Amino acid sequence: MNTSTRTDAQPTVQVCHIIKGEVQNGADVTFTGPGGVHFTAPALDLANLTWSRQQEGPAFNTPISEIIDLLVATGECLAKDADGVLDEAYERMLAASPLDSGVLRRAYDDLPRLFDRTVLNFIVEGEIGGTDVLDGWREVLLPTGRNARFRAFPARLVQILAGNAPGVAAITVIRGALSKGVNLLKLPSNDLFTATALLRAMAAVDPTHPVVKSFSAVYWRGGDATVEKLLFSPQFFDKLVAWGGEAALRSAKDYIGPGFELVAFDPKTSISMIGVEAFSSDEVTAEVAALAATDATGYNQSACTSSRFQYVEGTLEQIDHYCELLQAQLGVERHTASVLSAPVPPDLREEIEALRSLAPEFRVWGDFSGRGLVVRSEEPVDFYPDGKIVNVVPVPSLREAVGFTNVATQTVGVYPTSRKRELRNHLASAGAQRVVSLGQAMAESPGLPHDGFMPLHRMVRWVNDED
Repeated sequence: MNTSTRTDAQPTVQVCHIIKGEVQNGADVTFTGPGGVHFTAPALDLANLTWSRQQEGPAFNTPISEIIDLLVATGECLAKDADGVLDEAYERMLAASPLDSGVLRRAYDDLPRLFDRTVLNFIVEGEIGGTDVLDGWREVLLPTGRNARFRAFPARLVQILAGNAPGVAAITVIRGALSKGVNLLKLPSNDLFTATALLRAMAAVDPTHPVVKSFSAVYWRGGDATVEKLLFSPQFFDKLVAWGGEAALRSAKDYIGPGFELVAFDPKTSISMIGVEAFSSDEVTAEVAALAATDATGYNQSACTSSRFQYVEGTLEQIDHYCELLQAQLGVERHTASVLSAPVPPDLREEIEALRSLAPEFRVWGDFSGRGLVVRSEEPVDFYPDGKIVNVVPVPSLREAVGFTNVATQTVGVYPTSRKRELRNHLASAGAQRVVSLGQAMAESPGLPHDGFMPLHRMVRWVNDED
């Protein structure tokens, strides 16, 4: 985003900041967001965005059971939304979000489910190994006969959020609360309202709660050295937890050094692998096309879990029929997808139009309206499919398709489910991080590994006490 001094002639939408649990309003700075929309925000007081290392953080010694109680109550508050904080965030998001209003509304309606007690307990057990190491010191007997203790100690975190889906803000707040640390959230330019709405709901439940005092959420332009050179420092914080694209992560890495660690949710690409079993009948082929389209269109393909490349066993005739069915399914409205996404940009149109003339090596189904487009090619295309564009690649076997995966491959959807077992070790060895049944790419569950690691485990500091 570009920042500038506020001018009254510019139509604006107001962005609030949260400073250690307190709402801060102001229109000191105007910046331009996606779609050319102007936003105002309070000026930053950098000195107020840190917590002194001479004192423990507000929630360092709060029992995890009390924190879970607060999060559950926050979820209930969000579901009722009596104060209208979610509705307000939704309305303001409409001005800049690339998501269709229906997709965005459903995404907001889904947020309270992440604050379910069963989900929260599963996160603690799955990502950290139990509550005892969060509440105190786990005692062990070493092979040498000595006694020792260790603890998942709360950390001081700067968290750079991604704005491709509102759930990112929710899981960030949840993990930040469960880790008991202090959290400075850097709001993303394409979602300036979800995180602050969640923190306002939490404060409405109990404004004096230590966890509420453990969060700040503000916006600054990514890469602004006047802010980041001060804040991204072991003097104030232990870890930088960063979601985002390659440019954002490369910028963040410039500040990493002794005492200041990077926990990176790197940009990823997801794929589908479809066996010849998909062509056992016309009904099965149609069902598989619908499942594959579900995986391909998550938040209109803005999610890392969205499948962009699909490797398919079968004859060319079978695969071309599948491509036709898949293209039709890309234009179906789903829970996380609208009928139309943004139109295909001109530079990508030129590349795809050129491929149309190269039949039969390439074939293209669909147009550039945003209803979905499928390109079939002998090898993966060298452009990045985006905005409900899928590249289908025929393969002699799914085992050979493993060669197209690497460390940037996040989710692999497999059909039929029975073939995951033969592929999963090979996929993991190639670098893939998640294998699911086709159609389940968007059904991510907190508490399982994400991007190849346990997030909550990385968001604390592991400290030993040895006799």
